[in-house]
Amino acid sequence: TSIIIIIIISFSTTNGAIHFFVPAPDHQYHQLIMKLAFALALTATMASAFAPNALPATVRQSTSLSAVAIAQIKELREATGAGMMDCKKVLIEFDGDVEAAADELRKKGLAKADKKASRIAAEGKIAMASADGKTVLVEVNCETDFVAKDDSFTNFASKAAGAAAAMDGDDIEALMASSVDGGSLEDARAALVSKIGENIQVRRVAARGSSDTTTGAYVHMQRIGVLVEIEGGTPELCTDVAMHVAAMNPAYATKEDVPAADVEKERAFLTEQVADSGKPEEIIAKMVEGRLNKFLSENCLVSQQYVKTNDRTVGKLLEENGAKMIGFTRIAVGEGIEKKEDDFAAEVAAMAAGN
Repeated sequence: TSIIIIIIISFSTTNGAIHFFVPAPDHQYHQLIMKLAFALALTATMASAFAPNALPATVRQSTSLSAVAIAQIKELREATGAGMMDCKKVLIEFDGDVEAAADELRKKGLAKADKKASRIAAEGKIAMASADGKTVLVEVNCETDFVAKDDSFTNFASKAAGAAAAMDGDDIEALMASSVDGGSLEDARAALVSKIGENIQVRRVAARGSSDTTTGAYVHMQRIGVLVEIEGGTPELCTDVAMHVAAMNPAYATKEDVPAADVEKERAFLTEQVADSGKPEEIIAKMVEGRLNKFLSENCLVSQQYVKTNDRTVGKLLEENGAKMIGFTRIAVGEGIEKKEDDFAAEVAAMAAGN
């Protein structure tokens, strides 16, 4: 039986590196080919002693995989968070230069981040931070609840909240340009996208408070965040009220906060409900106003029964502690984001139809 053996051998006249490719160990002719390859490699090595001392300037020498130290791979992984194989490949490409390899991975990571930016990110968490009398909430989104629990994602969300608390305003573009760990927050986001493999976005910032007011916050299960701002009182009181807001989700802080258009719309709706009751107009007017006041009481924070004790209103709780309501902000992860609904049956049908 005759066989054809193809062995590719290359060598560098400057560093003596020899590369040859042979079949896998489980190949039936592996041992025979290995012996032949070794003999040819030895011949090539001897020949290299008589070759020119330098390669042409246009030829780039490559570092073999074995020449890339494990320590270099580990250093690059820790610096970039990229996968081991990606680190190996780029270190070989850049002859073991960790800094150049890190820059290249960063470029590739940015490309990956751009590709993933179109994917829906409706999961995530709410992060909180405070600075100089101001308290902020930041919603950071990802694609799955699994990633939302990841330590790297949690750390990034915390950094985003800290950066938001340190800046003026709530502009996302300005936030992403903020300095974090020697780079921008956008750089950190792109690196995290490259590491985790999901679309990650800093969606919005909510901020309240100043040196003249008291603020506090409550984050429920990392998915619902509430900021409360009051005159007087304590941060702890704000947190108690924020817990109530998280549970009851009132539409307004006080009756004065309700837009006149909303009041008139509700009054018209209630009037229509009792218009055919047959009662005199003055009685109908009183019925409507009574029901309207009930509507406002149920939907305004200060008029609601304080859920923690259920023995007084939130307004009464504030009054007892020498405080007055200014306002609140409540946000929830993914609210307003249209989630993609997968129709498995439709997908199968489309595949069967050849679409």
